[in-house]
Amino acid sequence: MAAEIHSRPQSSRPVLLSKVEGHQDVVSAALLIPKEDGVITASEDRQEEPPAGRLHGMGRALRARSAIWLKRDSGQYWPSIYHTMSSPCSAMAYHHDSRRIFVGQDNGAIMEFHISEDFNKMNFVKTYPAHQNRVSAITFCLTSEWVISTGHDKCISWMCTRSGSMLGRHYFTSWASCLQYDHETRHAFVGDYSGQITLLKLEQNTCSVITTLKGHEGSITSLWWDPVQRLLFSGASDHSIIMWDIGGRKGRTLLLQGHHDKVQAICYIQLTRQLVSCSADGGIAVWNMDISREEAPQWLESDSCQKCEQPFFWNIKQMWDTKTLGLRQHHCRKCGQAVCGKCSTKRSSYPIMGFEFQVRVCDSCFESIKDEDRTSLATFHEGKHNISHMSMDISRGLMVTCGSDRIVKIWDMTPVVGCSLATGFSSR
Repeated sequence: MAAEIHSRPQSSRPVLLSKVEGHQDVVSAALLIPKEDGVITASEDRQEEPPAGRLHGMGRALRARSAIWLKRDSGQYWPSIYHTMSSPCSAMAYHHDSRRIFVGQDNGAIMEFHISEDFNKMNFVKTYPAHQNRVSAITFCLTSEWVISTGHDKCISWMCTRSGSMLGRHYFTSWASCLQYDHETRHAFVGDYSGQITLLKLEQNTCSVITTLKGHEGSITSLWWDPVQRLLFSGASDHSIIMWDIGGRKGRTLLLQGHHDKVQAICYIQLTRQLVSCSADGGIAVWNMDISREEAPQWLESDSCQKCEQPFFWNIKQMWDTKTLGLRQHHCRKCGQAVCGKCSTKRSSYPIMGFEFQVRVCDSCFESIKDEDRTSLATFHEGKHNISHMSMDISRGLMVTCGSDRIVKIWDMTPVVGCSLATGFSSR
């Protein structure tokens, strides 16, 4: 367990401030403690402990743990306290004002703890039997005293933190993988492994499905809800991010493609209109959302190329009539037309539409794209470890990442998302 401290360079890239090492297994979640030099982690560590009533060496229990790491005068982060659990930790939520922490486990239970003001004691409060399988996401609502969670048992559940009783459940057709919640309107957004996002309105003992959002070609891996602009961002295993305009212009979606692996975590900074995203290959992207972006077109269907009118290979009648072989169908990412390979020989980036790397475009669209249209609208950085979870303290411009390499990294993001008090970040 060690920390590496670096002075801030002048280049515009994330600065690695510290590395927290000491976990023995995958770190499922890591959260920065607001206004403190501390990190809370939940891991799948399998620490061996002798079971009660048995002599040492006559059998051991494997236990996971949640830990609080505080920065010492040496600059290193050391565990202040930790609590062992009987099942691997899979998700976590922390409410700083009330100092309550909720830890989801692989067995479906959620454990609540209360943390002392000096962060040197973690008192167990109660266990919630929320799910029958691995907990994938948790959120806590103080006003209603609800703990809301999703799990691999294909459901969302909400439980009363006062009584510990189950209030309601709603089941999906696939594993529920991620969750966002609007505390004011009691709307929940649930992403699942089928690639669908469901919007629900939660009531005291029931819920209603408002709508479903479909656009990803892979499982939903991360969600972020901005209640101010009423924007929902979703990341998926198809390497893409979609911005859903839930508020003003309903139905408007923006596609962002710049990662080369599944998008594991996202965070929208409403103040600077920037989106931070992290992928499984260690990629960290910062997207400029403070511009007028173009919506990607729907792909058109046709039995023949919409440029040269040559038949596609399933168009038997036209192939017979013209005595020609059918061609393979492609689509231009800029106009959406169905085209053949000969009419789409070019590749181009088109950041205004979210395509940060080169994609297929038809020849006529390629000619219409100017050099300035290819200017990137995002910056890409290397986290140098597998990122499975990310969290930000936006007020200080700090980010923490963790992954299957068992390492927790703390980053200074102000060089790429704003570096002065004018942007809303305070000095540390």
